Amino acid sequence: MKRQKKGKSKDVEKVQEIRTHQLVSYHEIQLATNNFDESNLIGVGGSGSVYKGTLSGGTLVAIKVLDLQSEEVCKRFDTECEVMRNVRHRNLVPVITTCSTDYIRAFVLQYMSNGSLENWLYREESNLNLLQRVTIMLDVAVAIEYLHHGHNTPIVHCDLKPANVLLDEDMVAHVGDFGIPKILAISKSMAYTETLGTLGYIAPEYGSEGIVSASGDVYSYGIMLMEILTKKKANR
Repeated sequence: MKRQKKGKSKDVEKVQEIRTHQLVSYHEIQLATNNFDESNLIGVGGSGSVYKGTLSGGTLVAIKVLDLQSEEVCKRFDTECEVMRNVRHRNLVPVITTCSTDYIRAFVLQYMSNGSLENWLYREESNLNLLQRVTIMLDVAVAIEYLHHGHNTPIVHCDLKPANVLLDEDMVAHVGDFGIPKILAISKSMAYTETLGTLGYIAPEYGSEGIVSASGDVYSYGIMLMEILTKKKANR
């Protein structure tokens, strides 16, 4: 992946158009999701649940509610907040606002009407042609290039996989789920951490030794590229 010239790119400037909101309360989250009604449940993962909701102003959103029973998940909330304060790009899932109380930790995200890349790959009624697959992976590559080279301090995603790539109404890909990312020290090209990625996608050095580097994301990208072209799951 070639490094782009420094300065604001059109991809970064375009995100400035996204409307942001002040912090929302637990009550507002309840109203937006109809008290977390199951009919609004989009998905469930290891760190919590995602609901479709509508804010008081009429904005359709996705609300990622974290599992407060997990101390590790709560720590990852703080990490993700730190990362999302500093990243703005058209191929990253925008965080509109957050909610943090004694009862809830939640991200309010821009709603992606076409769901995840994983669903498009494996649902019987979904079908992506070759051009769409290549275009999606180009979008992902641009997002990762921005994370690695768009800041003085590189950001490593650590959990690239089809489930973490979401598609908007125009089938533009957005990389999301920044619960695990690592911000590398300026003078370092790698760091050590507990392994939290997904088996099948993580680089060998990350899985066995907990070594985090930008190269690990490139490895995961290669696995994703193979999967999207062959429709064979990497973790099987």
